[in-house]
Amino acid sequence: MKSSISNYSEKDFMRRAIKLALQGEGFVHPNPMVGAVIVRDNKILAEGYHHNYGNLHAERDALKNAAEQNISVEGAELFVTLEPCCHHGKQPPCTQAIIDAKIKKVYIGSRDPNPLVNGKGVQILKDAGIEVIQDFLKEECDSINKIFFHYIKYKTPYVILKYAMTLDGQTATYTKDSKWISGNSSRTNVHKTRANVSAVLTGIQTALADNPMLNCRLEDGKKHFNPVRIVLDSSVQLKKDSALVRTAKEIPVIDVCAENLSSEESERMTELKNLGVEFIQIESCEGKIDLEKLLVLLGERGIDSILVESGGFLNASFLFQKKNPLVNEIHVYLAPKFFGNDGTSIFNPVRGLGVELAKDALTLKKPEIEFFDDDILLKYEV
Repeated sequence: MKSSISNYSEKDFMRRAIKLALQGEGFVHPNPMVGAVIVRDNKILAEGYHHNYGNLHAERDALKNAAEQNISVEGAELFVTLEPCCHHGKQPPCTQAIIDAKIKKVYIGSRDPNPLVNGKGVQILKDAGIEVIQDFLKEECDSINKIFFHYIKYKTPYVILKYAMTLDGQTATYTKDSKWISGNSSRTNVHKTRANVSAVLTGIQTALADNPMLNCRLEDGKKHFNPVRIVLDSSVQLKKDSALVRTAKEIPVIDVCAENLSSEESERMTELKNLGVEFIQIESCEGKIDLEKLLVLLGERGIDSILVESGGFLNASFLFQKKNPLVNEIHVYLAPKFFGNDGTSIFNPVRGLGVELAKDALTLKKPEIEFFDDDILLKYEV
């Protein structure tokens, strides 16, 4: 996009910064995705983004790229999708780099809710005589970092519930076969989602029936983040020879079980611990884990996001709570297939009791729609 075409607008430059930020998806977690574009006289001088967790922030990346090309950015404008940091973390403050570079004007998309920044970055720039425009394309910039904003605000994980189903609403045939409902492109996209969350969560029945790995398997030659694998397993039924346990020392596995275990269950827990499985023991009622308490505990461990990949009963448990759903977003992969059923073995994506009256239905916002070959992905905010 580096050009001096006169009809580029400020919005074009910020949207370019958003596009750059998204290149960090799956690599910067738990940091937010951020992009930056430096402009003078309607021409892009340099651009950058946050490539990997712990590496240069977007602003410093853009300034580095300018310096490597011997381009002076004095008096230029900076478009950045998130308020520049003003504290020392894994990187020094970006505010100082902007001031030192003698940038004259900064357009900021999202405000940073992190208490270490949260308006302080803006004030430091203003105190240095730099003009600051806040909330520029704010909604578009906010949309790329929903997980970051949710976790900073609530200290509990952002929960995404994902399932694939046929056009007749089935998640398996009457013989329980479910491989595969969706196509290769859809499944690749699921792995991209896994790479951008802290954890993937499933129930013990799915773990026993499918023996999943729940890791990120993208074959693009890049080193992607692997999420923690979490199994809700009240009575410690997870098998020692399962794919999850066999890889627990390479990719963490957390087994969530009840507080009061029998001696036999305690023995199984000890065996699994020796194989690398971590445990969280939590209050349960009639064999069901208290999901609200679990989310608080996981948030305290720094798990800021969870992808739920499980069966209909656990999906229903996340959706139908006494107060509010425990889900922030739902991803439905709709495949152009019909499975039918035998009238008794009906596999639906949500199998809880649900609501009594139609007027009490859980309703969602208008979805985002994406296409993956013949499949449709419907993404809803709850």
